[in-house]
Amino acid sequence: MTPAQIESFFATLKATNPNPQTELEYTSVFELLAAVLLSAQATDVGVNKATRKLFPVANTPQKILDLGLDGLESYIKTIGLYRSKARHLMQACRMLVELHGGEVPRTREALEALPGVGRKTANVVLNVAFGQPTMAVDTHIFRVSNRTGLAPGKNPLAVELQLLKRVPPAYAVDSHHWLILHGRYVCQARKPLCPKCAVAAYCDFPEKTTTVR
Repeated sequence: MTPAQIESFFATLKATNPNPQTELEYTSVFELLAAVLLSAQATDVGVNKATRKLFPVANTPQKILDLGLDGLESYIKTIGLYRSKARHLMQACRMLVELHGGEVPRTREALEALPGVGRKTANVVLNVAFGQPTMAVDTHIFRVSNRTGLAPGKNPLAVELQLLKRVPPAYAVDSHHWLILHGRYVCQARKPLCPKCAVAAYCDFPEKTTTVR
């Protein structure tokens, strides 16, 4: 994908969805961090279903600690890998209370030091909560970036670094939302909906579908 095509690609996505948002439900930076931590290998729909019950009861690090591990597990047991996620969230909350006064830190290093928080989770928090132009490369962004020719790479980090170089600054903050939503609803894994794709004209994918089931 050429620089001109990349500009048109994002201009079109922006015109279609001027203010893209994460589909995870949250009302504070901590709720966002907790939701993203819980979303690994799970759907946003499934996480939202659990946090709608959890957050009204415990939506700060101290309140999560007060629940205790068994209490936390009872709220998130519908989410995949809930036992390890509950343990990580409890450990992260303890660090937030003891090291950060109960507040979510604003640096990548401090975020990635929290149990259960990897580079992708840190990127989401930095982008969504703090407006930094980071790229949280999930399976959708990885697929779209490679399939379209936008930012090819053999692994998520390679794709992330390519995106940071290739996405025009004007689109940098919102670009990861556009790419996730595009991958989730249009450029799907098994059968991309190419006839419905607003940016098909700028895409390098040689095997575009011609029908939509």
